[in-house]
Amino acid sequence: PARRGGRTRSGARGAGRPRASPLSPGSFQPAAEPLGTTVLHAAVSTRPQPLPARYFDTGTTEPISFFLSGLEELLAWHPSSDDEFNVCAVPLAQRQPPLHSRRPRTLLCHDMRGGYLEDRFIQGSATRNPYVFYHWRYIDIFVYFSHHTVTIPPVCWTNAAHRNGVPVLGTFITEWADGEKLCEAFLAGGEDAYRAVSHQLARIAQHYRFDGWLINIENTLSAAAVGNLSPFLRHLTAQVHGAVPGGLVIWYDSILESGTLKWQNELNEQNRVFFDACDGLFVNYNWKEEHLERTRELSGQRHADVYIGVDVFARGDVVGGGFDTNKSLSLIRKYGLSAAIFAPGWVYEHLGAENFLQNEDKFWGLLEDYLPTHSICTLPLATSFSVGMGTGMFLAGKEEEAGPWYNLSAQEIQPLYPERRGWLSTSCCLQDAWCGGSSLRVQGTIPPGEERVAVRAPRPPPPPSAPSPTTCPLQDACCLQSRCPGLDQPVSALPAPCTPGMGGSPALLQLCPSASRCYEQELRGCSLRDLSLLVSRQQASPQETSFSCLLGELRVLDASSTAASPPQVQSLTASQLWWQDGPDAEQLSLSLTLRWAFPPGRAACFRVLSQGTRCHRAQPPQPQLLGLAHGCLYRAVGLAVPRPAPGQSCQLELLVEPVLPSELPVGPEHWGRLLLVYSEPAGGSS
Repeated sequence: PARRGGRTRSGARGAGRPRASPLSPGSFQPAAEPLGTTVLHAAVSTRPQPLPARYFDTGTTEPISFFLSGLEELLAWHPSSDDEFNVCAVPLAQRQPPLHSRRPRTLLCHDMRGGYLEDRFIQGSATRNPYVFYHWRYIDIFVYFSHHTVTIPPVCWTNAAHRNGVPVLGTFITEWADGEKLCEAFLAGGEDAYRAVSHQLARIAQHYRFDGWLINIENTLSAAAVGNLSPFLRHLTAQVHGAVPGGLVIWYDSILESGTLKWQNELNEQNRVFFDACDGLFVNYNWKEEHLERTRELSGQRHADVYIGVDVFARGDVVGGGFDTNKSLSLIRKYGLSAAIFAPGWVYEHLGAENFLQNEDKFWGLLEDYLPTHSICTLPLATSFSVGMGTGMFLAGKEEEAGPWYNLSAQEIQPLYPERRGWLSTSCCLQDAWCGGSSLRVQGTIPPGEERVAVRAPRPPPPPSAPSPTTCPLQDACCLQSRCPGLDQPVSALPAPCTPGMGGSPALLQLCPSASRCYEQELRGCSLRDLSLLVSRQQASPQETSFSCLLGELRVLDASSTAASPPQVQSLTASQLWWQDGPDAEQLSLSLTLRWAFPPGRAACFRVLSQGTRCHRAQPPQPQLLGLAHGCLYRAVGLAVPRPAPGQSCQLELLVEPVLPSELPVGPEHWGRLLLVYSEPAGGSS
């Protein structure tokens, strides 16, 4: 089947634009199918029932992320099978140090042009030069902000943040005269009213699997309303803690204890009651050093729970924004306080899409001295460095499909991208990739007199704080895909501090294609702390040697887990069939939702493929990729299929291939298969 006309929205490894089968319509009877194949019979109807506009794009029926407007929509919300696409599929990765360590933190508050832009398309889009964020190693908390009453973070952001160990908060906001009325309704209305709101907010975070809320009340409150504000925050915080492991509620500095709307730019006795009722305070942006000094003194042991706001757009009387944001960060860290960086999309909005990646790396590079980093501490640690966008789709080093794509759910674990310092720089390369849309470019020089330089790769799981055991039975296999033209020596990978040896276990050999360099290391009495990429020349030279390498993939695996047999995709079904005429008289356009079952946490993603459409017996074509799914469901949109002749039937075959975190290939016998046998209804009326 072919996608129907116009712009194609794509997944991480290609949405594909396979062409419709050229076979003429005719009689077809499906033969006996392999065990595990689902056969579904459907009658064509080009007058389908509309899908709910909240969850699906009205023009294409693509699944979309959404918000809630007003108190009525919030209180009426309940889980629905139609919103399953919005449920985060990626658990929050464990990290070191943990979020609740006492070091100062960094909160990022994303606010761009009202929100819900191209990021609302859950399965991605064909956007050229989109905004992406990928500096997760610097970030402790991510907030998705908009001016809708209840901002539910688009699931692509939650997937990307969780994969990099960063919790995600939505926003509950009230503003202006409408906000006063809303607050009167649920705060001045008494205990039952505000408890109903807090209960719903906790349920929403739990259902969509994000991690809590930023509460932003920016309107005056009556005496009755402000009297219930602290109890509301306490109840909401308790509800979120009970519903979401590690859940958070953060209060924005706007309301005084009296109910007056007046930003304080600090923690003080007039707003402390709200800070005491939740997990943290997001301080307004127009502060000076004396505000920080007073805040640090009053916050005491909770100083890391105070997030000092920094508006990157530098609106109002601020210390620094734009490329001077480091001036603000320097003062905040001087007093041991956390920072809340608001609207870092300034880089994209102010400087434009051209050279965005370079400008983005420059912006965060200027801040890196003030941004403590964290590491992922779970295995497998696997990344092909995709930032969730690309100018083409790559698989195993080959371009599957040319053309722009954008899907943050497909973003993988990210390294640091420091500004060039001396002999080394790292950056994102969109021109070539091993898998997805980008690779990691490593550029620099080998200094005069040196044989090699070491480039530190993304950190593997760090050791525990307790002393290492005498025996560590974990075996780690490390695979690197690299391209380094023009060097005398290839790139090598050395897990440190242990000396690697070439492994020969069947599981390791199966994991390593010819382009890989693989190492198997049994750790005894030691811990794997760092991975380094060594770039070397045959011998030292009085001249410096420049180099540029593309690192395509890095995997650190527990070798013992690679021997397990992969699970079977089960219960593959299709629903919400949407037939339309065209794109020409002999074709139909079909959209449908696929659902299946697979053990939680066992798949990194699923490749959804088409085996083509047949209207009489013929050898099936090669499977063609439709897109990626990050949970156990996928909506195929605008597939062009042959129109069956009256009284005859055609067959569309769809496949679901699980991709394991180890990326061990899964044989077709473990895939899900669905045969859709379709025909015109009796009498030819549709």
